[in-house]
Amino acid sequence: MASQDSSAAFVKEYQDRFEKKLKENEIALLEHWKGQLEKIESSRPDSIASLQLQIRKTTEMMANRIKILKKE
Repeated sequence: MASQDSSAAFVKEYQDRFEKKLKENEIALLEHWKGQLEKIESSRPDSIASLQLQIRKTTEMMANRIKILKKE
């Protein structure tokens, strides 16, 4: 019985650490892309075309990152 209790405690602790790490990674990811969008916002593009170009570059960066992560 004690073995089951220690196994359950281990699984619970591991699960908690995993969820915490997952949350930290998600926060870091959102902070990164928020920073990228803030750069676009602060650059004050002079036309819609230049704004579209900046947005396109950002989406290409995101697509490249997704492709890299899918290969891993």
